[in-house]
Amino acid sequence: MSQNLLSLTLTGDQLMAIDQALAALETQLAGLISLDGDERRSLARMGDKSEAFCRQALNVLAQNPQVVPPSLDLAEAQADLAAIDVLRPRLQRLQRLTERANDTEIALGSDVMSCALEGYALLKVSGRNQGLEGLRKELSSRFAKAPRPVAPVSG
Repeated sequence: MSQNLLSLTLTGDQLMAIDQALAALETQLAGLISLDGDERRSLARMGDKSEAFCRQALNVLAQNPQVVPPSLDLAEAQADLAAIDVLRPRLQRLQRLTERANDTEIALGSDVMSCALEGYALLKVSGRNQGLEGLRKELSSRFAKAPRPVAPVSG
């Protein structure tokens, strides 16, 4: 029996609406940046414990402006923290939606793979006398194992 975890059909109107919504998100979030791997690794991270420290430090500094030198841009740090506070709930929603979309893609792919494997098994059994041997051999290349590298002989 074939697996069918879900059936999903998106109409042309739905796809157009999705594409328009994504374009609107991209436009509204044009200020987001991309970091390369090296940049991402080199930056100090503000985790949960660090966030509490940062909030408290900014509050103490704001309450004691006499200790804040002009070179420390406290206002910018406060604006960054405010941006995090308004961006985070939206990012969480996007992450949940992305996770569901990824799970849906996995399930759809699994349904396709399950059907293809069942069909291939049928071709192996009953396709021999149906003139399908060449096609079955083509499909079998999916399961061909790569040759193992030969270990050098030490002398």
